[in-house]
Formats: sequence, C-alpha cells, structure tokens
Amino acid sequence: MKAVQYRSVGSAPEVVSIDRPEPGPGQVLLKVTAAGVCHSDIAVMSWPAEALPFPLPLTLGHEGAGTVAVLGEGVSGFSVGDAVAVYGPWGCGGCLMCAQGKENYCLRAEELGIRPPGLGAPGAIAEYMIVDDPRHLVPLGALDPVTAVPLTDAGLTPYHAIKMSLPKLIPGSTAVVIGTGGLGHVAIQLLRALCPARVIALDVNDEKLALARKSGAHETLLSDEHAADTVRELTQGLGAQAVFDFVGAAPTVATAMACAAVESDVTIVGIGGGAASVGFGVTPYDAAVRAPYWGTRAELIEVLDLARSGAIGVQVETYALDDAPKAYERLHAGQINGRAVILPNG
Repeated sequence: MKAVQYRSVGSAPEVVSIDRPEPGPGQVLLKVTAAGVCHSDIAVMSWPAEALPFPLPLTLGHEGAGTVAVLGEGVSGFSVGDAVAVYGPWGCGGCLMCAQGKENYCLRAEELGIRPPGLGAPGAIAEYMIVDDPRHLVPLGALDPVTAVPLTDAGLTPYHAIKMSLPKLIPGSTAVVIGTGGLGHVAIQLLRALCPARVIALDVNDEKLALARKSGAHETLLSDEHAADTVRELTQGLGAQAVFDFVGAAPTVATAMACAAVESDVTIVGIGGGAASVGFGVTPYDAAVRAPYWGTRAELIEVLDLARSGAIGVQVETYALDDAPKAYERLHAGQINGRAVILPNG
C-alpha cells in the first residue's frame, strides 16, 4: 500500500510503498477515507535526532477517518464497513485519567511507550492504518469524513481548551483568538456556538482574517505589536476574559498575556516554542495560564455532535495521497487557509 512517511531527520515527507498491516488481537484495520495535515507534524519534522522520542520511518497523520476493513480477534462493537473517526491521543486505558476518558492526559503513556498515530505510531496518511483498540473509534454516521476528520484534532483541541473557560465567558465578556488557521477558525465557531462572548480574532494577513470573519468573529485585527493595545481599547481598558493562542510562538504568547484581564484565562494551545512569564506583578491579578493537550474521548463525541447540528464546520483543501508532500509544503509556507485533508483512497 502507499503511505506518506517521515523517513530521516531533516528530510521532507515521502510517498512510499509498504506492506499493508494486519490487525492483531484487539486491533482494528481501517481503510482510510480522509487524513488531516497539521502543524504538529511539521514541528516533529523539525526536531533534531536527539529530540525524537520514536524511531523513523514514521507514517504521518494523527487526524484519521475511515471504514472498518478487518476486525482483530476479540473485537466487538463494530462491523466491517462502519464509518468511523479515530480518537488520536491513545493512552493505557487503565490509569486514573484514562478511566475518566482523559487519555490525552494518560499517566503511563510515556512509561509504556504508547504514542498517538502519526506522532510515534503509524498514522493515517496511508491507504490503511491500524487502530490499537476499538475504544479509540467514534462512529461518524452520516458525517462527511473529509470535513469531519479535522475535527479529531482541529475541532477537539480548541473545544477542550474553550470548555475550561466557559464560566468566564458570560454576557459582556470578550474572548480573543490568536491564529485563525486550522484550529483557530474552528475555535471561533465554537465560541459563537457555546457562549455569548464577543470574539476578537488576530492573524497576520487579510486572507486569514477574512476566514475569521466568515467563521463568526465580531472583530478582526492584524496580529502585530499594536494588537494588544487595540484589544484594550475595544474592551474599555479591561482586556479579555479569555485568550486562546493557537500559534504559541514567543510574539503571540506575549500578545496573549498583554490582552488578558484580571481573573482571566490565557490558554496557550499552539506549540510554537513560546513561554509565558507568570508571577505577582507580571500577570494580571488571579489570571490563570494553561497549556492543555488535545481533548477527551467524550469531548470528541460532543464535537462531532456539534458538527451534525451545523454549529461548526471546517474549511478544507483536499489532496490526493501522491500530493501530500505538496500539502506539507503549502502548510509550512502559511498558504493553507483552513485545513489540508489527504484522500488516500480517493
């Protein structure tokens, strides 16, 4: 079968031919219908050899959807042909966090060498993929896998982040979204669907801000050295009750902190290498700074239900599997407006 792999440190992803895997006991083989392309993949491919926690080559893709092709021995609850999405942050299934469905915060994953598909385990940008356990499959029903597959990360991650701040997003409040690409434009829709807050979106060019407005942002601003001052002006000097940084680079983290109000939440979702300074006299009084990771299995079900209701949707660009390296090039260059989706069997 064909797959897109990161094969050696510093190299570009390649389309290769590898053997089709067979599921072992308790596993499921999916015929992949759609797979998302994410900045996290680019981050992994930028790490030096000593920072890589898993061996290469690696089949990429941590956003996956497909149809059940083969059920491993002992698997029940699904049938061949079922359309499913893959819950990506796999855990041990037995620790305190996993028992709550919070496999994104599994306490034993590192110890046991458990890694997400595309981020250590073979991923979804291939004609077929192995899912380690049927509990990591969520039925898609009538949802289009092409527009639903980004929701497994680009929907789930902002949903998890926003849910924690909903008590602060009351009438008259303000939420700031920094970075309106794959995750950010879904975050804007989630905020509009889940709370009455005014949403201010920041990004670096007019094309991305146009997507933010299309997604429901009340105000859009260029993300530059003046952005935080403008947010302060728009909020009569108070700042925002919740700030979500989907870039996470040093300049955007600084902007996020400068936008924050007293008793606000600042949530750094992006993995751009930035870090916030926190302390008395540095952050606003009683401001909380978080760096969450992905989301829970229950939250993925909730996100897909929001999509079924029409409350959220993802703007996608589609690519054949052979064109996946081009999609990564465009993503790295900032040319993807929304989310790139690979169709391995399309």
